[in-house]
Amino acid sequence: MPVSPTSRVAVAMLLAACAAFARAGTTHAPQQQVPGVYHQQIGQLQVTALFDGTVALGRQELVGIDAGAVTRLLDHRYVPEDGKGLQTAINAYLVQRGDHLTLVDTGTAQCFGPGLGQVLGNLRAAGYAPSEVDEVLLTHAHPDHLCGLLDAQGKPAFPKATVWLSKADADYWLDPASEATAPQPLRFAFKLARDAVAPYAAAGTLRRFAPDDALPAGVTALDSHGHTPGHVSYRVDAGAGQQLLVWGDIVHFHAVQFARPDASYEADSDRNAAIASRRRMMTEATNNGWWVAGAHLPFPGLGHVRHEGDAFAWVPSEFAPLPVKQ
Repeated sequence: MPVSPTSRVAVAMLLAACAAFARAGTTHAPQQQVPGVYHQQIGQLQVTALFDGTVALGRQELVGIDAGAVTRLLDHRYVPEDGKGLQTAINAYLVQRGDHLTLVDTGTAQCFGPGLGQVLGNLRAAGYAPSEVDEVLLTHAHPDHLCGLLDAQGKPAFPKATVWLSKADADYWLDPASEATAPQPLRFAFKLARDAVAPYAAAGTLRRFAPDDALPAGVTALDSHGHTPGHVSYRVDAGAGQQLLVWGDIVHFHAVQFARPDASYEADSDRNAAIASRRRMMTEATNNGWWVAGAHLPFPGLGHVRHEGDAFAWVPSEFAPLPVKQ
C-alpha cells in the first residue's frame, strides 16, 4: 500500500521524538521505597509487618564461632554489607483479632539515626491510627523495641494502649542501680528505657508481668531470656489450628544463626542462655509448624523454620493476596 507524503512526515516526526526522548532519558527518579507494610492472614488473625528501618551489624559481633565459619556461611547469601556491617532489619508486628489491635514491639522512634523510626508512619500507611492500638507487647527493653512508645514530640504514641513488659526486664532496665554496673556500651539504653515507659507508668498503663501472669486473650509469653534478662517471645493463638510466634531477638544474623544456633551476639547479656533459648524456640517452631515473626529477619520477617540436618533453616513467607471478605 503506498504511503502518503503526510504519513511519511508523521512517521518521521514520531521517530525523531522517540530519538530525542531516548537521548534525554527518563526524568522519573524514585526517592524512596514503597511503604514498609505487609499483611498476612494467619488463621483468624490479620498480621501486619511494619518496617522500622535497618541497622548495620558487624560480622565481628558474632561470638562463639570462628571468623572463617562466618565467612563461609555468608558466602553466596548476598546479605547487603558495607563498611559498617551487615544490613539488619528492624520490624514490629500489628496483630488484629476482630477489632482488637495488639502491637508487638514499637521500633526505634528518635533513639537511633536517620532512616529509622518508621513504625508509626508505616502503621498509618497500613490504614491504622496509633490511637486505635489496644495493647503493646514488648519482647524486651532495648531501644529498638521500646523507643517507639513515644512520638516525635516525646508524647505517648499509643495513648489508649496498655504496655506489657516482663518483670525481669523491667527490674533490670528501669533500675538506675543496674545502669551503674552494666557494660559501658549498653549504659546509654537505660535512660532511653526509663524515658520511653515513664508516661505509661504515670498513667497506670504499664504492666510488669511474671511468667504465670495472665496476658491479653490468646497470648502466651514464652521465656526466651538470654539476649536480655527478661526477654520473652509471644505465642499467639490464631485459631484454625495455627499459632504465631513473635520471637523478638532470637536471631540477629539470619544467614549464620539458623545454621549455627550456637553463634551468639556480643550484646547478649547471657550468651549461653541466649543460645539455649534460640535452640528451644527454633525447635518448637519447627516441630509445631508455627508461623514465626522475627524482629531482625529480612522484612517482612514472616515465615517458618525447618530442620536442616542438626540445625535449622529459614523459610520466608511467599507473597499472597489477602482473602476476599464475603
